[in-house]
Amino acid sequence: MERRKFIKKTALGSLSLGLIGGIYSWQIEPFWLEFVHKKMPIKNLPDNLIGKTLIQISDIHVGNRFNYQYIIDSFAKAKTFNPDFVVYTGDFVDYDTKEQFTQLKEVCKHIVTGKLGTAGILGNHDYGHDWIEQEVADNITSILEEVGVKILGNEEHNFNGLNIIGIDDFWGLNFNPKKIMDKYNPINANLVLCHNPDVCDLDVWNSYKGWILAGHTHGGQVKPPFLNPPILPVKNKKYNAGEIDLNDGRTLYINRALGNLYQVRFNVRPEITVFKLEKKS
Repeated sequence: MERRKFIKKTALGSLSLGLIGGIYSWQIEPFWLEFVHKKMPIKNLPDNLIGKTLIQISDIHVGNRFNYQYIIDSFAKAKTFNPDFVVYTGDFVDYDTKEQFTQLKEVCKHIVTGKLGTAGILGNHDYGHDWIEQEVADNITSILEEVGVKILGNEEHNFNGLNIIGIDDFWGLNFNPKKIMDKYNPINANLVLCHNPDVCDLDVWNSYKGWILAGHTHGGQVKPPFLNPPILPVKNKKYNAGEIDLNDGRTLYINRALGNLYQVRFNVRPEITVFKLEKKS
């Protein structure tokens, strides 16, 4: 009898823990936003930009898979930092139908912009189904530029002394990093935006030295303790999340995503990154 009671209690305990863990992963962590604070030393940074704040927001995935009021609420929190620069590293929507354009317009009423500049790049989901719908990308670009987000497709733009280089999405229709990286000028205070971190392993960088801000992975969204995430949408599985020294003068930072492709997270909280600019000697 004692053995039967033990087995019953153990089974009930395991069931309860599983239920609690499931609710946590579904209803709590996907919306438990973390602001991650980092220093960003940049070579040739103008003196007047030392100490300025740059916020990275990535993968908001506006659509029907989770309540995007959470994105609006998160934008309100980000605005309290009064950022000087804001960059968006792709996947603004989880595209299914044209309804996402209306949803994105609603979210963009609350968009976070920088006092000195706001830039963005497109991600694969911004190219619609199978990443091949140019019309979807054009509509998203138009919506964002109307609210002050300059979308950089293999282009660069100098925002009050900070030169931001934007590489179009690796899986999208217009991936052509050489178009802009061949123009790379090391004299500038440069920063690169690149949605998919796998691009870091391609021979396209023209001896670039500096920071690369990426997204795409969401940190896997589920990460067992002490183990790597079982699912990562990249070829190079070391490109998970956080700061990675590429050991050639480049520093990659992979944001864990603000939104959720699927409403489940475990041990990988959603993120907005707050960088403080420093001058690198």
